[in-house]
Amino acid sequence: MIETVRRRVVGRVVSGRGRHSIARGVDAGSGRRRRAGRTGAVVSLAGMAVVGAFLAGGASPATTGPVLRLMPSHLVGTAATGARGSSTSATSTAPCWASSNWSGYALSQSTPSGLSCLPGTGATYTAVSGTWTVPTVTGSRVTSSYSAAWAGIDGFTNSSLIQAGTEQDYYGGKAHYGAWWEILPAPETAIPSITVQPGDSVTVSIAKLSGSQWSISVTDNGKAGHAAQPPFTTTQSYSGPGSSAEWILEAPSVNGRTATLASYGSDTFDQASADGASPGLQAGWAGEMVSGGFFRSQAISTPSGPDTGAPPGDGFAVAYGSRAPSAPSS
Repeated sequence: MIETVRRRVVGRVVSGRGRHSIARGVDAGSGRRRRAGRTGAVVSLAGMAVVGAFLAGGASPATTGPVLRLMPSHLVGTAATGARGSSTSATSTAPCWASSNWSGYALSQSTPSGLSCLPGTGATYTAVSGTWTVPTVTGSRVTSSYSAAWAGIDGFTNSSLIQAGTEQDYYGGKAHYGAWWEILPAPETAIPSITVQPGDSVTVSIAKLSGSQWSISVTDNGKAGHAAQPPFTTTQSYSGPGSSAEWILEAPSVNGRTATLASYGSDTFDQASADGASPGLQAGWAGEMVSGGFFRSQAISTPSGPDTGAPPGDGFAVAYGSRAPSAPSS
């Protein structure tokens, strides 16, 4: 059963194209990415438009279909029963922040207003990386559902964002998977050279080179029965402030409304790094995905505490629903 929690919105909520502020409960990370799926649905994940066959399984480009957007709209620094908001206890296992379509962990250069549970690091982020296992999504023929896993820089407290990840969707009676990269405000760019399958280990690395040049790398490390693939790397211009780093499981919106989150079971992020070092994630820094409105909401994607292996705090698990999974051992 999905747990119902009561939340208090600390500040106004701002939504819209490319707007994401986390201060005092304002929407954070409003990215918009577009990608075309097998049925022609254009998926927008944080700002780019790709029309054509994108997801594994292949299909000819379609010209019609719903517009899908992954637009982070966080209800942060909020909450009574679930999220801690103003608590500073690093040992609490309750989530720190809540979002209508993000779940996972973030590091922030400064403590966001209303979120003393997430201490500022003082860092300007120039590199982020992470590895996760592509989850298996399930669904029905009558309901379309969507999810994405990614690592990125910015977007938590501002409208900039550079990111890359995988898509795991269910529509048309079957699952669809793919890889992508994106820099706001441009639409998402699909990576057709990578064939993503559930169970694959995927690594994303994003790093500043010099000036405004950044490297984005996505590698499908494969799995038993599916060989590793050559890494995809691109160099792009990016001028964001580098004020946050994130590792996120996200749900998109369809025609301006948050879509049904794909039933992804669980997923594990590992080997996370920020500026070349373990992020040192702490219990109580996590954010959960909620649905059902600002004042009475249900947790629908819930992260665990950070892992306990060496180095500790470089990974976590996240599960579909309101029950937090056990923290991974490494």
